[in-house]
Amino acid sequence: MILQAPLTLTELEQDSLTELANIGVSRAAANLRIMVGSEVLLSVPSVQIVTREQAAALIGDRKIDRLIAVHQAFEGALAGRALLIFPETQSLELVRAITGGGLPLEDIIGLEQEALAETGNIILNGCLATIANMLEQTLKISLPEILSGSGSEIFALSGAPAGEAIVLFLYINFSVKNRDIGGYIAVLMDLPSLTTLKMLLGRLIVQMTQSNRSDAH
Repeated sequence: MILQAPLTLTELEQDSLTELANIGVSRAAANLRIMVGSEVLLSVPSVQIVTREQAAALIGDRKIDRLIAVHQAFEGALAGRALLIFPETQSLELVRAITGGGLPLEDIIGLEQEALAETGNIILNGCLATIANMLEQTLKISLPEILSGSGSEIFALSGAPAGEAIVLFLYINFSVKNRDIGGYIAVLMDLPSLTTLKMLLGRLIVQMTQSNRSDAH
């Protein structure tokens, strides 16, 4: 069953949020590029307002059975969860890229959890902090947590309550050039945060419109 969202973003609000996400993820990708020493390719951010079940299906809809995710909760004027997700089979390749590829396999396996948590922390923090700053907000972001399982299992483990509640689901695909590493960043926000987000986006749009007018004179 598809629920009609009680609150939607206007086309202008959606465009503004997409642009904010683009800037945030671009900065996060720049951090990842430094860590792995390769170019990071990004898709255009996708913003959807869906039910929790649909969001869980989107997380799992990658034709891959096992996923690994770095999960961080954030709170403030906006609250929700951010996830850095990729196929479990690529986690060691990511750690190998970060450590420079010179370590034996047993050392890479030993470093896997710590390296993944640190990578997720840098990428997700960079993305969320950039978006929050542009909306003139501050966020309290939790320590990173490593989750593994199917898309729906990761969604459940991340603490997102089950049921048909509406969420804002923002996600961006990424891949590392010349390496078998790819995944996506997902941000989930509940309805109260969506209400606040609409207000903040509206304020940002007014500020940008006024700035553009003053620049024109």
